[in-house]
Amino acid sequence: MPTGAPGFSPAASLTAIRAGHPLVHQITNYVVMNETANITLALGASPVMAHALDEVEEMVAMAGALVLNIGTLSPEWVEAMVLAGHAANRHGTPVVLDPVGAGATRMRTGAARRILAEVAVAIVRGNAAEVSALIGEMAEIRGVDSVSAGDPGRLALAAADALGCTVAVTGPIDHIAGPEGSTAVSNGVALLGRVTGTGCMATALCGCFAAVNPEHPLRAATEALAAFGVAAEHAAVGARGPGSFHVNLYDAVAALDPGTLDSEARIEVISAGGAA
Repeated sequence: MPTGAPGFSPAASLTAIRAGHPLVHQITNYVVMNETANITLALGASPVMAHALDEVEEMVAMAGALVLNIGTLSPEWVEAMVLAGHAANRHGTPVVLDPVGAGATRMRTGAARRILAEVAVAIVRGNAAEVSALIGEMAEIRGVDSVSAGDPGRLALAAADALGCTVAVTGPIDHIAGPEGSTAVSNGVALLGRVTGTGCMATALCGCFAAVNPEHPLRAATEALAAFGVAAEHAAVGARGPGSFHVNLYDAVAALDPGTLDSEARIEVISAGGAA
């Protein structure tokens, strides 16, 4: 079903982002910090990458969304994430969590579960193995990459129900579920899996879209993933491999045309008004 379905218009949200340039506070990992900052800028939002305990509460007070990414953890960073999350909750700022590598080690799994227990998270965006680990389901993960897990559509519904928030399980088809309903997004290309940090970029864009849809996390996550997938399809045209695709991806995100985005986004509305 195209985005003519009621409630979904990546183009309208993209226009709002470019008009308002919302600040997106990201406490993220060293591997992707430059990537997620640049993809945020390319979309039209403003990134800030602040993780010091002494400033995260003050910084998040100015932000339209908070993105927490556990890719390169330390105990102090976990404390900063929880502290920033509490501040975001006080200000009504949507929080997006990327549980990178959850299930690979006890530290990662424990950190993600602690954040979910102590912070009201609006959106969780992860691969199938990471999301499975959050709710205690069996899956196989190697490093931060999902090797095997159950059906992603069923998993998104189960995780949304268990965690009480919107959950996006990304893969060849992205499945999103939450209190507002469930959707699937079929935009994207295989080259996304050959560039480090594209999952983290998708999470950053979920934060950008959440900043202009703070009351509608399902809409934010669905539209962000559709927009990123459309941009990836454009970037793949003429790409000779992962290197040129990587460069093209920034340009394609920056060049996204609101006039045609809705017609190119492939969003299926599976259910409305409930995660289960």
